[in-house]
Amino acid sequence: MTTATGFGARVVPAARGHAWFVVRRPGLLLSLVVLALVLLAAVFPTLLADGDPLVGTPRERLQGPSGAHLFGTDQLGRDLFTRVVHGSSLSLRATVVAVAVALVVGGGLGLVAGFVGGWLDAVLMRTVDVVQAIPRLLLSLALVSALGFGTTKVAIAVGVASVASFARVMRAEVLRVRSSVYVEAARASGVRSGAILTRHVLPNASGPVFVLAALEFGVAILSVSALSFLGFGAPPPTPEWGVLIADGRGFVATAWWLTTFPGLVIAATVLSANRVSRALDGERRRER
Repeated sequence: MTTATGFGARVVPAARGHAWFVVRRPGLLLSLVVLALVLLAAVFPTLLADGDPLVGTPRERLQGPSGAHLFGTDQLGRDLFTRVVHGSSLSLRATVVAVAVALVVGGGLGLVAGFVGGWLDAVLMRTVDVVQAIPRLLLSLALVSALGFGTTKVAIAVGVASVASFARVMRAEVLRVRSSVYVEAARASGVRSGAILTRHVLPNASGPVFVLAALEFGVAILSVSALSFLGFGAPPPTPEWGVLIADGRGFVATAWWLTTFPGLVIAATVLSANRVSRALDGERRRER
């Protein structure tokens, strides 16, 4: 009971401190609300829009925003708000896959390069330099052209194009942690390299990499949407965010809402993810 009470006494002030940290920053609070709504739309889309995103009413085609249709309707009479809400699942799923690929592959390469060092470090980092010299979107286009079309393949291409950034950050942190006193003490005590890597180096080097993952989340949304806009993602009538903008570009002069509202949703999600990642990075630096 004493242990539980002591644990609760430590957790409650920490939770209050985090809550106060968020409340004092309206921009961060708004960003968290936006991300929560996007996540809700991705997991439970029918809670926000219970209509069918693929079925429209022809007599209601190209109607502007109103109480009945918050984002208006498209050229086939489909409710645009419903399509944006239901499309969030596909777009966020692709984004999560892209960030996961970059985190696992890039983090693994940086971990091995920084911990092993020597010729392996030189070879891996020179390869990373070559990949990083190629613009991400151009590399993603080349990869998705080789892999084929589809949301999953677009996500993999975006993730591979982001591997270099994760590898560099992980390697830099591993080099910092590897020279720490507690790591040297573990080596002097005869602890095996594998145990040092998993118990000491990886846990203490992963913080900045996860912050980078939060930042890359916004970049990945833009990249996935851009490739979908160019026609490499899910085919119409799938309500993916990039596809929605591509479908509406032919009606910019007569139905501005077809491109404006999906674009605003993408921009709000990206900016919110960037704001949260900045807050996480600030907290990490303050803890140091």
